[in-house]
Amino acid sequence: MRYAIEGEMVYHAVCHCEDCRRSAGALMVPWMAFPKDALKVQSGAPTVYRSSENGERHFCATCGTGLFYYNETTLPGIVDIQSATLDDIAERAPQIHVQVADSLPWEGALDSMPRFDRYPGP
Repeated sequence: MRYAIEGEMVYHAVCHCEDCRRSAGALMVPWMAFPKDALKVQSGAPTVYRSSENGERHFCATCGTGLFYYNETTLPGIVDIQSATLDDIAERAPQIHVQVADSLPWEGALDSMPRFDRYPGP
């Protein structure tokens, strides 16, 4: 599946909410918000899953990658695009954290953990 974005970004955020965590199987999910008419699906068609009363998540029907999120109640006129799916994500750092009230209690300790460039050896 391929898509293009034609328009100005509203924000780029890292979301800590439980809904994102469960749908992505990840601790947090980075999203870029755009006016919903800025998104143009170029090939393929996403599978749609209603993840909450007002939320709608769109996934690649082939590989299952999360792509888009719509919630007209909370984010009217906006499409959130999982920014890790962009071709040029390394050039677009997030600006804010959102839904930090849902953060897991141990998230603050992540920066103090040992770091390895690759998997640590035996």
